Amino acid sequence: MGLPDEHIHPHATGHAAKTVEKHQEPQELIFYAGWFCPYVQRSWITLEEKGIPYQYKEVNPYKKEKHFLDINPKGLVPAIEYKGKAMYESLILCEFFEDAYPQHAPHVLPADPFDRAYVRLWTGHVDKQVVPAFMRTILAQEADKQQASLEEFYKALRTLCEKVKGPYFFGEEFTLVDVALAPWVVRDYILRENRGYDRDAVGNGWKQYAEKLETRASVLQTQSDKEHYAEIYARYLRNEAQSEAAKAIRAGRPF
Repeated sequence: MGLPDEHIHPHATGHAAKTVEKHQEPQELIFYAGWFCPYVQRSWITLEEKGIPYQYKEVNPYKKEKHFLDINPKGLVPAIEYKGKAMYESLILCEFFEDAYPQHAPHVLPADPFDRAYVRLWTGHVDKQVVPAFMRTILAQEADKQQASLEEFYKALRTLCEKVKGPYFFGEEFTLVDVALAPWVVRDYILRENRGYDRDAVGNGWKQYAEKLETRASVLQTQSDKEHYAEIYARYLRNEAQSEAAKAIRAGRPF
């Protein structure tokens, strides 16, 4: 995801700023991030959940250093350097943290092979159904298209809710499904204030589940002040955003 306006706030604020401050010392794991990005927040939540030592580095999307582009030629965050090796893509990084730091609990993937596959399956639903519907609703300009996209978003959430065991998706365990979804729950007030979204309209316990996600410590610790998210999404609401996700939605392709 690219920053939509070069004049937007340049660094994390609120709880996230305090977290960044704690992770400035050099570590074998360097986390290249953009405070504003929901995909970054997924990987960041996992790092905080597991208590993995890492060094946080903010990437300026308008002044990408050559070293960062060598790590991820796409120029997108999140990305990491681990013992001198590079890797990127938010959910792949979450799974990498599980594999590279098995001694760090809690785990966002269950131990049982079937349960792990099940969690991956529904993480895929979040990525392929929930997130695209969210983005289409924000980008839609005509009232009828906004409503159609909102209904699609509700449908994707209701399908997920049918499988939520409570209080989290897989029960007491906070898993990759929750990690994948939480950043968009944090940002759903943008839909509420601009597109008529209502958590109560989803039903099936969605409101309670969403509240549980947004108040999880690792989610709060990686969250900036909402006013700065609003500044960013103003460009999306006008369909002027030039992030990779926005471009993909307009082109009707996966992102």
